[in-house]
Parts: sequence; structure tokens; C-alpha cells
Amino acid sequence: MKYSGIGGQAVIEGIMMKHKDDYATAVRRPDGQIQVQKERYVSLTEKVPLFALPFVRGIFSFADSLILGMRTLTWSASFFEDDEDSEPGRLELWLDKVFGERLEKVLMAAVMAFSVVAAVVIFMILPLGISSLLRPWIASETLMAFLEGVIRLAIFILYIKLVSNMEDIRRTFMYHGAEHKCINCIEHGMDLTVDNVRCSSKQHKRCGTSFLIIVMMISILFFMVIRVDGIWMKIASRVVLIPVIAGVSYEFLRLAGRSDSPVVNALSRPGLWMQNMTTKEPDDSMIEVAIAAVEAVFDWRAYLAENFPRRGQDDDAAPAAD
Repeated sequence: MKYSGIGGQAVIEGIMMKHKDDYATAVRRPDGQIQVQKERYVSLTEKVPLFALPFVRGIFSFADSLILGMRTLTWSASFFEDDEDSEPGRLELWLDKVFGERLEKVLMAAVMAFSVVAAVVIFMILPLGISSLLRPWIASETLMAFLEGVIRLAIFILYIKLVSNMEDIRRTFMYHGAEHKCINCIEHGMDLTVDNVRCSSKQHKRCGTSFLIIVMMISILFFMVIRVDGIWMKIASRVVLIPVIAGVSYEFLRLAGRSDSPVVNALSRPGLWMQNMTTKEPDDSMIEVAIAAVEAVFDWRAYLAENFPRRGQDDDAAPAAD
């Protein structure tokens, strides 16, 4: 495997792929055609040099992914909106009057803020509250921190299991698999064709699922060491340490995406296992969408020629099959 610098995410009936400052979103429209939109996005870590420092860049890279995610999800959803005319409600009229042309950006910011707050409550504060109920029977602070981490992981797994039963989410997980398979195909030196992508792995170490699992594992280590008294101080510590934990987790994920060492591969294994839940095998039509997104932002032929120069020679030298 050789690092390509491509990243992406699944959207509604499509995939976004990003390389450097260019990103493209490809969507399978209701009429069966593939629509591709290519744009540029300069990350926060490029705009502010301080944000690019190790252990700091993880937070702002996560913010970048949230911003791009909302943009591309909104664009992909626009192909599947109900076209029937309907009178706007009072709330819609009021919001339009107050915010005008800024309404879409304001709503996007509100959704992102709500999502972050909900995630903190569900995955950081709720596990602390549940584990605290067992305080009368557990005296060890180390064991309590470990138990809190196990509860956090269990809530995450339960959440993924529940949402994966929804048809739309299941299809999104299939597109997620197509995204990974495309990147694996290129980074293992194969031409980007439907057949080659189909036989590539749907697991990849630079996945957001792996990032979340790493965050949960590192949080266990942090809260075993950093101890405070009182439930409110514990809640405050969980919230305050989120940027630190995310920064450390991002650095490991960044290393994992560029390394094939046995140690890094072993530490990456839990995240890859978890991807069995968040990625599904795509069909060929989904793979075609993923390829369209890649080709809009990345010259994979030039990449293969530079990083796998003997690929063609090896193919020529290979014995013919019987």
C-alpha cells in the first residue's frame, strides 16, 4: 500500500472524494444518471498555520470534515426532495425574513452545533452517568474509568446496529464500502476499474469509524490517569479533554494511514473490525459513482505510473494462464 492522499465520505446515494483542496461529489440521480459537482475547499489548517501543528490539527481537521459533510449531504439530498408545491409555514417565513440569503448557512451551523452537543451528551456524559450508578459496588477509580469506556463503546455499537436497520442508512453504508474499495484499489497499484474495485477491501485504516474507535480507546487511558472529584468536575473534564483526545487520536490515524508496520496494523485492528458494521459490499452501480468522484479530483493513472513504475513490466512478465 502507498499513500495517495485521497479521502472521502458517503452521502445520500453518492460519494464525496477529496484530494488536496479539490473535492467532488458524485450522486446517482433518480433517473439513473451520475451527477458530479467539483469544488474547492481550503482547510482551516491551511488558512491558519497554528491550526496545522501536531496534536492541534486533529480538531480542525474534524471541523473541516463536518463542514464538508454538511455541504455535500445537503447537495446530494437536493436530488431527492419532494417537488410538490406547498405553502411555507410561519416558522419558515419568519426564518427567511430574519436571515434572508444567510438562512441555509445558519441552519447548517445550527445542525452541526446540535449534532456535536448531542454526540458529547450521548457518548461522553451518558456513559459517565451510567457507570456512576455502580459506584456503591466499585471502589477502584481505575476500574470505574475502564467500565465507563466499555459502556461508551457499547452505546456506540448499539447505535450503529440500530441505524443500520434503516434502508437509507444501509445503502449509505454500501456507498461507504465503495469509497474504501476505490481508495484501496488505487493504493495497491491497480487500475481503477469496476472489476478491480469490486475485488478490493472495504476496510481502510484512514476511516472515520476507526477514528471514533481510537477516540474511545484513548479516552479510557486518559480517564484512568486524570482523576477529579465530584460528578460535575468529572463531566467538565470529559468535555474539556475532548479536543486533547481527538488530537492524539488524529495523530495515530494519520500515522496508521501511512504505515504498514506490524505494530500499527495491530493497533488499527479494532477500528477495522468496527468497519464491518459501517461498510457494506456495494453493487457495481455504486462503484461507478465512486470512480466518477475519484476521477474528478485525482489523476490515478499518473499516481500509478509514479508509485508503481514496474506494474506494467510485471504484468508483461507474468506467465499466461492455462
